[in-house]
Amino acid sequence: MPNTLEASIDIAAAPEQVWSVVSDLKRIPEFSPQTLRMQPLGRSVHTGTWTVNLNKASGYVYPTTSKVVRYEPNKAIAFRMTENRTVWSYTLEPTEGGTKLIQRRDVPNGKLPGWLQFTIDKVFGGEQPFEGALVDGMHETLGKIKQTVER
Repeated sequence: MPNTLEASIDIAAAPEQVWSVVSDLKRIPEFSPQTLRMQPLGRSVHTGTWTVNLNKASGYVYPTTSKVVRYEPNKAIAFRMTENRTVWSYTLEPTEGGTKLIQRRDVPNGKLPGWLQFTIDKVFGGEQPFEGALVDGMHETLGKIKQTVER
């Protein structure tokens, strides 16, 4: 399993405009085909904020939790999934024409928990189709964010 999956897109808007969308974690389901709900706990999102999530993959719906592990306004937000320890992030880089938005999924130590690897192999058809669906979902997510911000 690769340590990192990544997708990026150029958006014709200032980082502050892009940040206003990606830092509003409640809005992630508008963009992500795999996220049905993401509910931050507390009044504001910052490093240390917990979220309760509802996700879907291959017809399965399942709950998760995550914790914001990086929060740098107008630059980056990242959250670690409790169940599988993966870290999902959005990084914003200013460009001449606006902002490059990068979405990543990192697997610390390059290894998922055994139960999840078993599930990927037996339920989701193996690593390649599972990760291919994740990357496709990342591209879809970024495309929808771009449309929303540029509107």
